[in-house]
Amino acid sequence: MALLLLASPVRADTLEKLVMPGPVTAAHQKVENGCAKCHAPFNKGDQKSLCIACHDKVGADIKAGQGFHGRDAAARSRECRTCHSDHKGRAFDIVGLNKEAFDHVSTDFKLSGAHAAAVCVACHAPGRKFRDAPTGCVDCHENRDVHKGDLGKDCASCHTPEAWRKAAFDHAKTKFPLTGAHAKVQCSACHPSARYKETPLACVSCHGLGDVHQGAFGGKCDQCHAATTWKTVKFDHAATDFPLRGRHGALACALCHTPTMKSAKLASGCVDCHKADDVHKGANGPVCRDCHGEASWKTVSFNHDKDTKFPLRGGHKKAACNDCHKQDPKKVRLQATCASCHGQSDPHKGQLGTACASCHGEETWADKVRFDHDMSVFPLLGLHVGAPCEACHMTAAFKDAGAGCTDCHLAEDAHKGALGPACANCHNPNGWTFWRFDHGSETDFALQGGHENLACGACHRPGTQPQKLAVACISCHAVDDIHNGRFGARCERCHGVDNFKKVRIKR
Repeated sequence: MALLLLASPVRADTLEKLVMPGPVTAAHQKVENGCAKCHAPFNKGDQKSLCIACHDKVGADIKAGQGFHGRDAAARSRECRTCHSDHKGRAFDIVGLNKEAFDHVSTDFKLSGAHAAAVCVACHAPGRKFRDAPTGCVDCHENRDVHKGDLGKDCASCHTPEAWRKAAFDHAKTKFPLTGAHAKVQCSACHPSARYKETPLACVSCHGLGDVHQGAFGGKCDQCHAATTWKTVKFDHAATDFPLRGRHGALACALCHTPTMKSAKLASGCVDCHKADDVHKGANGPVCRDCHGEASWKTVSFNHDKDTKFPLRGGHKKAACNDCHKQDPKKVRLQATCASCHGQSDPHKGQLGTACASCHGEETWADKVRFDHDMSVFPLLGLHVGAPCEACHMTAAFKDAGAGCTDCHLAEDAHKGALGPACANCHNPNGWTFWRFDHGSETDFALQGGHENLACGACHRPGTQPQKLAVACISCHAVDDIHNGRFGARCERCHGVDNFKKVRIKR
């Protein structure tokens, strides 16, 4: 019966209250009736996880290594009950913080400067958790921000913890370092009413009223004036897009910078000043300096080999400029190809393309012509190697020459065309009389017996085509047929090829 009573939840709660050492602190009063909220039966080692389950923010600090519980080694490793014991009454201070002995270094906000002398309640309001104290400068000092938030919330970038009024600011890290006379100017001269944000940086913002040029040279005063004193003028024309060299260095400023030129960015092209001096009337374009020097307009310097994509070599060196440069370059872009100048005099009539330099040299058009006939459709072999070009190429229209044997050797054809135009089947380029022909392997009619010693003309008579020549006996021996056709056309059934009169009869 006693065991059954202990198993009952109601009886268990009653028993736990009987052995409870005392009332819990006021902060835990709401969970006092649930002992399991803070205690794991028969497992003291699991008590810390139950604490963190409720105090999850503390648990997050420990895990992240931040805050007091995450930074302090003892707080991070010990059981919670080591510092925060309970069951000592409602009024018991379970936090147990000794404010006088507490080292703030163990928190995320180290106390330095004036902060070290501040009382705790200055940042930690009564009734609020210590961890909820603000850490941003403006959280405490917003009412003292003379900038009204214009410079953002990072007060520490200028102010130090030693004293709020002791500001440390390096103007050199801004877009406007203070140099020369600017270093002695009071802050309020440029920042009236403590307005620091979006302060204009242009010289004319402050010095516009003192501009004797009345804006003619733009707003970049520092190109000529120095920061040491406004009256000290410095200007290096070499730092512009137009360094003054040659005759330009001796010219007066007003010669180019006339009162009508209100923009400091003057046109710097040659023709902008020298258009009236251009004897080419614009035919050679606006970049006069490609040929003319700055020391004197009449001194011309132009290296066709270096300044163009067409170096002048051989016969081109002697050519006059206008031999090639005949047209207005603004309308017609000169091509650097052979055909662009020599196309009209091309004796090949364009048959060999436009790459004349592949055969012709630059010294003279007709001298030292090079051509590899082996790269053509008709490689030169045998006696063809020593033949002069004009033997086959009657004119400079080289591709008009035929590549067939009979195109050149028709008059030498002893067969008068009877054997067709493919002379190379029997003859070779080493000599017309060096010929080869195997009647047995190259035709369907091997020469045997009496046929072996016959002259070619005996069968291949003028007017006959060898490819269509009949091979039947009767086609040649019709006049020899004493049977007058009575036994048909197949003479070989009785007659042999050794002797026509020798007859064999099969019974």
